[in-house]
Amino acid sequence: MRDISTVSLGKKIKLGKRLQQIESMVNEPYDHIWDCCCDHGLLGAALLTRQAAARIHFVDIVPELMCELENKLKQFYPRIPESNSQWQLHCMDVATLPLTEFGGKHLAIIAGVGGDLMSELVKAIYQKNPLVDIDFLLCPVHHQFTLRKQLIQLDFSLKAEILMIENQRFYEILLVSTDNNLHAKIDPIGSLIWQSKTSEQAKIATGYLKKTLTHYQRMQLSRHAEVQNIIDAYSAVVICCAPLSK
Repeated sequence: MRDISTVSLGKKIKLGKRLQQIESMVNEPYDHIWDCCCDHGLLGAALLTRQAAARIHFVDIVPELMCELENKLKQFYPRIPESNSQWQLHCMDVATLPLTEFGGKHLAIIAGVGGDLMSELVKAIYQKNPLVDIDFLLCPVHHQFTLRKQLIQLDFSLKAEILMIENQRFYEILLVSTDNNLHAKIDPIGSLIWQSKTSEQAKIATGYLKKTLTHYQRMQLSRHAEVQNIIDAYSAVVICCAPLSK
C-alpha cells in the first residue's frame, strides 16, 4: 500500500496542518470511520493507509465528486481480501449515515462546515442512531460556541480538544463521545484549549481569545445581539502556560 505522505489519491501532496492534526487524534480502535466531506477524501485516505479501522467510509452528497474519488480509490487502494482495512463510498446527506447497518464502534469525522450546520448534522446522526457506540471528531470553521452548546444539550462528553492555527485561521478540534460516563464534561467556551504547555501554544490561545471577544463585541454593537453572557464567559478565561524554558 502506498504511503499517503508521498502519494495521496494519485497526487504527490501532503495533508495540510489542520488535517494532520485531525488525523493524529484518531488513536483509538474503531470498527468504522466515516470521513464526512473532508477535503475530497484526503483524510480518509490517510486513515486507510495506516489501517485505522476495519472499514473507512467516504461520504459526500455530490455524485461527481464521489465518482472521481471512487476511481482514485480503486487505483491506489484496491480492495485486497487479505487487507485489514477496506473502504466504502456513500453518496448521501451526512445527516442520514446508516450506522445501524454496521456493527461495532464508530467514529464520524466532520470538518469544513460551520458550527451551526455541524450542530444539526451531529444531532440528526445521534437521534437516528441512539444506541450506536459512536464518537465524533469535529472541526467547525466558525460558530464553535453554537456547536458546543448543542453537544452539551445532547449530554456528550469530551475526550480531547485542540486549538490550532493554519494559514492565519484558528480552529478548534473536538473529539467527543456519546458515552457521558467515562470522560470530562464539555465546556461551552472550551477548557483544555486554554491550558498551554508552550509559549507558542499560549500565543495562539491569546490571539484566539482576543479575536473571539472582538467578534462577539462587534455583534453586540452592530446587531444588538444578546451575547453578553458569551462575552462574560470569554472575558473570564485565564490562559495557563508552563514556565518558559531558559
